[in-house]
Amino acid sequence: MNDLTAVKTALSQYQDPYLATDLFSADIVKSIGWEKEELKLELVFPYPNQGEVSQLHETLKQLVMDAGVSNFTVNISHQIIGAKQKAQVESLTNVKNIVAVSSGKGGVGKSTTSVNLALALVAEGASVGILDADIYGPSQGMMLSVAPGTHPQPLGEDKMLPIMAHGIQSMSIAYMIDDGTAMVWRGPMASGAIAQMVNQTQWGELDYLIIDMPPGTGDIQLTLSQKVPMTASVVVTTPQDIALLDAKRGIEMFRKVDIPVLGVIENMSVHVCSNCGHQEHIFGAGGGERIANDYQSELLGELPLDIAIRTQADSGEPSVLSDPEGAIAERYRGIARKLGARLHQLAQSSKAGPVLSIVDD
Repeated sequence: MNDLTAVKTALSQYQDPYLATDLFSADIVKSIGWEKEELKLELVFPYPNQGEVSQLHETLKQLVMDAGVSNFTVNISHQIIGAKQKAQVESLTNVKNIVAVSSGKGGVGKSTTSVNLALALVAEGASVGILDADIYGPSQGMMLSVAPGTHPQPLGEDKMLPIMAHGIQSMSIAYMIDDGTAMVWRGPMASGAIAQMVNQTQWGELDYLIIDMPPGTGDIQLTLSQKVPMTASVVVTTPQDIALLDAKRGIEMFRKVDIPVLGVIENMSVHVCSNCGHQEHIFGAGGGERIANDYQSELLGELPLDIAIRTQADSGEPSVLSDPEGAIAERYRGIARKLGARLHQLAQSSKAGPVLSIVDD
């Protein structure tokens, strides 16, 4: 049977779970046709989804077989399109998308979420960097098991190369100071250090640069909003009311500087007893979804309160690395795929990126 119309009708039944549309409407089907008696299909996704390729192949194979096709070959890949920014920083010209991961308050797992999200994007096939912008409490070097005393390689007179760790290009103030040194700096000094890191780090070709923001809504956050052409932001919170209150302030900050908030990640959502499996919402339930709805945003994912997440990050082998086939890693990878899809949709909805401006009240 060589009825291409019937095959297209069959394939259109598949709805991409992250773009919420069929393959043809999303322009994912780049070619489809017969070569002798074999149907050949080429799919190019606009977000990284390497973890779903195997299952997707089986799903599509079943659809075309139901349409009467016996010989079928599909090639699945992805191509990330960069957001078009009105402002650009020379050191960031090779970066396609810049995502700030923020929290209204400390202690909600923002840095752990940032590093696992970055690793999940790598696992899905993307090229990724991470900028540790938490001047007063840098932790990415430890979580990426970068040896103490490791310093960036100079590049010319005023540039430096990011440090590679677990397939991620990384930069942190921790790479420039001695381990344990307290950053006793006033706001302008810290903001100046951040601006220097941004301008002097020569990032390579990246699909995504994750910025692990400091908690709160102060000088450093405003400096980054001014100096970095951010594509979008993600807010991490726990379900408890006090964390949600601060998360709202974080969302409002991004709104003031015209940076889209793609969604909310709820951390420590539920505790599952390791002995009996009993589930308990220690910090409350549904908070992340409520705040996402309040701000016409989206709950990108929920992560459990699990000791493994903490111990694995502390050991320099975050969950996505330590247990790549585990349930926690799959949650992070699902968030990564959804993030990539939302960034693509954001790029499609706007010809140009946000205009970044700060107004002093």
